[in-house]
Amino acid sequence: MSTDTDLVALVRSASRTMVRELGFMQTTLAATDYSPSAVHTLLELDMQGALTAAQLVQLLGLEKSSVSRMLAKLAAAGEVAECAPPAGMAADARTKPLQLTAQGRRTAAAIHRYGRQRVEAALQQLSPAVQQTVAQGLNAYAGALQSCRQGQAQDLPQGQTIPPAVTIHAGYRPGVIGRVAEMHARFYARHAGFGAFFESKVAGGLAEFVGRLDQQGNQIWCAMQQDRIVGAIAIDGQDLGQRQAHLRWFILDDGCRGSGTGRRLLQQALAFCDQQDFAATQLWTFQGLDAARALYEAHGFALVHEAPGSQWGHAVTEQQFTRPRPSAGATPPAARA
Repeated sequence: MSTDTDLVALVRSASRTMVRELGFMQTTLAATDYSPSAVHTLLELDMQGALTAAQLVQLLGLEKSSVSRMLAKLAAAGEVAECAPPAGMAADARTKPLQLTAQGRRTAAAIHRYGRQRVEAALQQLSPAVQQTVAQGLNAYAGALQSCRQGQAQDLPQGQTIPPAVTIHAGYRPGVIGRVAEMHARFYARHAGFGAFFESKVAGGLAEFVGRLDQQGNQIWCAMQQDRIVGAIAIDGQDLGQRQAHLRWFILDDGCRGSGTGRRLLQQALAFCDQQDFAATQLWTFQGLDAARALYEAHGFALVHEAPGSQWGHAVTEQQFTRPRPSAGATPPAARA
């Protein structure tokens, strides 16, 4: 299918204007002393928690040597530092994860503030309807550009649009307690008949956990579509003790099921468990959630206990799944699938 020549010219012209107005023609970006690639690296590490140099090469679309030099400069400036690699993975420069330091988190927060201010100021020039059109169009176009780079076809039926990309963010997000409780309540009301007791228990437990997010071994990840939370997963490294991680509040919005978002969330959480060197990761669920069970088992979990119970306010067959810490040299199950 051919594309209108005038439309192509319009998009190209708008893209050049955006590049200039957002400061990408300058040697530094976002009111920092850093290059655009360094700024993007700081933001990705802030949103995803930890990434290897190899992952950044793929994410940023840059040469390995360029990424290595840029990371060395950020490390020398005190913005990033190496963290322990997943168990069983050799600790070389390509596979050793990097994360933001306290200084790096402050720098990323300042970049976010600067970016929000620029975008808000521009959007205020537009009507609410046009604001929505701009946001949806930019997300669709960005996804199409990424797919072209990765060699993926974008052949959509006439009238169908590409949904906004889903990104994974580590750490607290405003509204996460209410949104995660809502997604749990809606899904389990349909599939298990759970009611107010269950929703209250999810909200209360998550609220208590969020108050401990600043403590080592605890983390939450949110799947975001634009500014909307469409999925979540958490690792509680404290409530079980004995160096056991508790995988909790794993949920997806109905519109994201089957998209791979759940797999991405689970992989982020398990990578965190391995980096923290937990002896095992535990999760509790109940019989009948076959798609979730298949995902767990594909990532190394095994059913270790099953019995009737009613801790969620409704009689079900409760199940406990365990994933031991991967042994040295072992290939993660998901990588073998």
